[in-house]
Amino acid sequence: MSTTTLLGVLLPVVPLAAGLAGLLLPPSPHGTTISQETARRAAVALGVAGAAGAFALAVALLATLDGAAESSTTWIEVGGLTVTAGVRLNGAAALVAVAVTTVALAVQVYSTGYLKRGPHDDVDTYHRYPPYAAQVSLFTAAMLLVVVSGDLILLLVGWEVMGLCSYLLIAHDRRLPEAPAAAMKAFLVTRVGDVGFLLGIALLGVSAGSFRIADVLAHDHGTGTLTAACLLLLAGVAGKSAQFPLHTWLPDAMAGPTPISALIHAATMVAAGVYAVTRLWPLFEAAPTALAVLGVMASITLLLGALAATAQDDIKRVLAWSTVSQIGYMTGALAVGSPPAALFHLLTHAAFKALLFLAAGAVIHAVGTTSMSRMGGLRQSMPVTFWCTLIGLGALAGVPPLSGFWSKEGVLAAAEGAALHGDGPAPAWVGWLVWLAGLAGVALTAWYATRLLLRTFFGATRDPLAHPHDPPAVLRWPVLVLAVPAALLGLAGFPGWFSTRLQRPLPADPDAVSDLMPPDGLIHFAPTVLLPLALLGIGVGLAWARWRRDDTDDPAAALGPLRPVFARAFRLDDVQHALVVRPTTVLGEVARAVDERVVDGTVTGTGRAARALGGGLGTLHRAALPRAFTAVLAGALLIGLAAALIGVAI
Repeated sequence: MSTTTLLGVLLPVVPLAAGLAGLLLPPSPHGTTISQETARRAAVALGVAGAAGAFALAVALLATLDGAAESSTTWIEVGGLTVTAGVRLNGAAALVAVAVTTVALAVQVYSTGYLKRGPHDDVDTYHRYPPYAAQVSLFTAAMLLVVVSGDLILLLVGWEVMGLCSYLLIAHDRRLPEAPAAAMKAFLVTRVGDVGFLLGIALLGVSAGSFRIADVLAHDHGTGTLTAACLLLLAGVAGKSAQFPLHTWLPDAMAGPTPISALIHAATMVAAGVYAVTRLWPLFEAAPTALAVLGVMASITLLLGALAATAQDDIKRVLAWSTVSQIGYMTGALAVGSPPAALFHLLTHAAFKALLFLAAGAVIHAVGTTSMSRMGGLRQSMPVTFWCTLIGLGALAGVPPLSGFWSKEGVLAAAEGAALHGDGPAPAWVGWLVWLAGLAGVALTAWYATRLLLRTFFGATRDPLAHPHDPPAVLRWPVLVLAVPAALLGLAGFPGWFSTRLQRPLPADPDAVSDLMPPDGLIHFAPTVLLPLALLGIGVGLAWARWRRDDTDDPAAALGPLRPVFARAFRLDDVQHALVVRPTTVLGEVARAVDERVVDGTVTGTGRAARALGGGLGTLHRAALPRAFTAVLAGALLIGLAAALIGVAI
């Protein structure tokens, strides 16, 4: 095994070991203060060390990886199917691994200060930290397994472990009544998509005779099999990446701790679906029907998330709906045939969305609420948080030269090429759909990003505390570190070392085993760049103008009667509840009633009938005993009398 593949193997193993060791720490609140503090310190050490070790391995992998590498060994052979254990590495995998471990390390460090007793906490949370830190490590390990796995079964293992960890972490704060329900919703909704994902993997594995990704990509699948498998895989992508119609779990997941929101939105769950498609890109490229479905799904999700974000009052829900919309840009880039653009936006989004969530956590920690209606005027008292949030929102909106501008422009350029020139593998109308939705999303994103900034940091404080201030160093430094890639990572998209690692070598290269597209620029300069910039200015200008008229008024008031519709995301959650949850509940109640009254009733009734019959027969038997005794006695007397008479006669 080469050094490169060894690094790939160790990448998920290190946080996995830290997580398993952390689960052995005592979480009981009934121990002494000293034992709780000792367990917390051990959990902090394990969590930070595991994340730091994984980060070091990811950086080493990125530095040493030259081209693509793969190593595998047969794990299971059954029924003509082969399951392997191994890694499949390329430049894109190394870059995504660096992004995952960077955010995971920032979250682990940030959590050590965030999940302590603060000025607005009524209980001490020390005893809950060891399982929390361990679950974060397991979450990180599961995503890294998805990133480096060379076999679809191993990828599925990481995929499912992420679902379990998300359930545990969203429900971490048991003081919040909505947390368990949100965790259950996230688990069940993503499981719906995962059923399709599992069936898609099974279909590809059976078709190829192996679950090894290289074998699956090299096999000549039939058109029908390939299309069906890709559509099934997209069900899992829709669930994990919170895309329409399985997007409803992500906003409710804000009930979890803010650092976990950063981890889910920037580095793990929602990024996994996009990455899985790029991992299997040659299959999707050969299935234009699946890409057309993906394009429709991406366009709807992009606009749905942006419109919903415009009307939210909870700062975390604004960012949550923003994630739904931004993932729509990534899946839209995939639909028009540009995995490099999708991965570029995935990496920049990881930086600025993690920054925004951790900065929002600093605000929440300072003011004790997530409601923007109770914020305002924090620019002077929290200058570090303000400037970091400004960078994050600028990158989110696509303000040049921040990172989001370059990556979002790459997505729009790919969609434009597919629409005007038919460059993509999907039909041209998919390009038009993604391009127009993306342009509309630029204006909407600029509007709600400006609103969030104004409502939180400008104007008068609407619900002042005694002394709101920037967070302590343990919370501040992760935010400051993430501000650097949020601002500058987009510049790496110019031709050079970074951009070549997101793309596949030319087919003439005999060592080409990567899964991405041929070389193409990540940075696009054309006159059409003026259109998104104009839309950006319109979005910012409308929100600013509304706020300037009355800085105590919410710019969302301009939405009028549409505001409650947008705030409820077109009530699609209610539709899902009416069409899926309620019928399922009714069906469950009917099944329960049938089981209790028909099945159990039949069994119980049969037993009761048999018992009653036996009782009746027993009663008859007992009632007949005196008569039977009399009859026997009389018979015996008659027989004796008859015998005596016969004897006399003889």
